[in-house]
Amino acid sequence: MVALVLASAPAVAQEEKIDPAVLTEGFLAAHPDLRWRAEGVRSYERKDYDEALAAFRRAAFHGDKPAQAMIAEMYWNGVGVAMDRPLAYAWMDIAAERLYHDFLVRREGMWSALDEAQQRDALARGQPLMAEYGDDVAKPRLEKILRREKRRATGSRVGYVGNLTIVPFTGPLAGTGMTLSGDQYFAPKYWQPEKYWELQDAIWKAPLKGRVRVGDVENVPPPPAQLPERKDR
Repeated sequence: MVALVLASAPAVAQEEKIDPAVLTEGFLAAHPDLRWRAEGVRSYERKDYDEALAAFRRAAFHGDKPAQAMIAEMYWNGVGVAMDRPLAYAWMDIAAERLYHDFLVRREGMWSALDEAQQRDALARGQPLMAEYGDDVAKPRLEKILRREKRRATGSRVGYVGNLTIVPFTGPLAGTGMTLSGDQYFAPKYWQPEKYWELQDAIWKAPLKGRVRVGDVENVPPPPAQLPERKDR
């Protein structure tokens, strides 16, 4: 069974996690990678696999590597879709683009399980997927949204949000009487693209300790010499 590694953070320092308190509807609207990954997880847990796949694809479109890995696992195991292991590898290759540990290891395990014809198929089918979902195009999509929504939320107060008090009507703090400071909600690591990607790297580059396995991993021999060389991005 595919493990849902997507909803929790790995064992890294607290400052390298996303504070659940900030996950209001407004925050998630500005972070479609997180929003649609969460929607996908909920649908997957309900066994509504069509909705899960659609949500994961929307997250993947905005550069969410865990969602891309989850799509790969669905195709690898035939969960809610026809089993298609070359396509699964193509998706995991994109998920491993930033060399996040577990996705990279899983990608290599998938590669070693494919025969030569499947490997050729996977490489060919991966090219158009990379053109649509790879970081070169997906990161700018999300960065545009982050900048737009930050301007919309702060208005003329850009750079002077520390004195703001935010009363969340959605998210974990809704109805508790607790508030968020502007510095907490608008922390640069959530809204400045470069800082946001650094946060994602910090969260996902470490091995995902304490999580259910996403699948069996094998020792991987090098790809056969006659196959096109893969490029680790």
